Amino acid sequence: MRDAWVAFSGPLVLAVGAADGWRELAGPQTAVTDAGGHWLTPGFVDIHCHGAGGAAFDDGAEGIRTGLAVHRAHGTTRSVISLVTNTRANLLESLSVIAGLAATDPLVLGSHLEGPFLDLEFKGAHNESLLRQADAGELDAMLDAAAGTLRQITLAPELPGATAAIGRFVDAGVAVAVGHTAADYEQSRAAFDAGASILTHAFNGMRGIHHRAPGPVAAATHTPGVTLEVINDGTHVHPEVVRMAFASAPGRIALITDAMAATGSADGEYMLGALAVTVQGGVARLVEGGSIAGSTLTLDDAVRRAVNEVGVDMATAIDAVTAVPARTIGRAADLGALAVGFAADAVIMRDDFSVAAVWANGTPLPA
Repeated sequence: MRDAWVAFSGPLVLAVGAADGWRELAGPQTAVTDAGGHWLTPGFVDIHCHGAGGAAFDDGAEGIRTGLAVHRAHGTTRSVISLVTNTRANLLESLSVIAGLAATDPLVLGSHLEGPFLDLEFKGAHNESLLRQADAGELDAMLDAAAGTLRQITLAPELPGATAAIGRFVDAGVAVAVGHTAADYEQSRAAFDAGASILTHAFNGMRGIHHRAPGPVAAATHTPGVTLEVINDGTHVHPEVVRMAFASAPGRIALITDAMAATGSADGEYMLGALAVTVQGGVARLVEGGSIAGSTLTLDDAVRRAVNEVGVDMATAIDAVTAVPARTIGRAADLGALAVGFAADAVIMRDDFSVAAVWANGTPLPA
């Protein structure tokens, strides 16, 4: 909509409209920002992110705050805090820390466990010595530690105990993602039929599409309601394959960062959990083995690439960082749109897709 406006009242959107209608709402103390003809979008929602600014989200509350500050400056107003595979004790401690942050910071949506119930062959940048099968005791401990803030868990559905785990997590209101998996098409379909609703960073950490063995990606595009995460950084997935994903699953692509500590920082040596990572030219790889180890992406750049390199329209690209991820974690009623009663989260983007201004929960953030 051209010449549009949005009015905030505290943490919520009060009204939306076009032309001069906002003047009727403005009082002498009302703060007014002119977007200057730039794009005004809902705040971005990242459901898969591990860090930034030299800090990893596994490093505790201060590391999380440091990393989120970087992403918020790039338009991400709400974040799910992703954790890599770790010991049981460390994961439970991290889940508890995130629960505490979520209780005091509405911009922290909760946690995402990317592991430890992952396939060894497709472990990617996860410590293989800590991978394990799901057992009921650990599932209950995770849910207890998260205290209602576990939003997503990635697991390999072909592993023993995984089917029961899917049911347990879904019953607890957790979105289950298929990922880091050797599952074939049929096993993936079975997982989605059992309640899994996300494909973790599609095409990465799984078998690709073969004309006689379509694999998890085809299972996800086939199944209504399944969201496909995509890391649109030009490294993890070729732009033409990203275009095919958008075409195959319209309205179900969530652009994510999967960002690690080097995001917003210089190339160099970093840690992802207990694994050493080297970043060169903005591409993160494990020192041992050379596997891609997350990204250094921010969501504003993911949008830019979606429009300029993949070729999707602006509205579709913005939906992929707002409405789709919000719906994926059960927040479609209050996040991901500039609509009355929704969270007062907004981003002004220039024509070059850089971020000019950010509001979250009705408050301006540094950009």
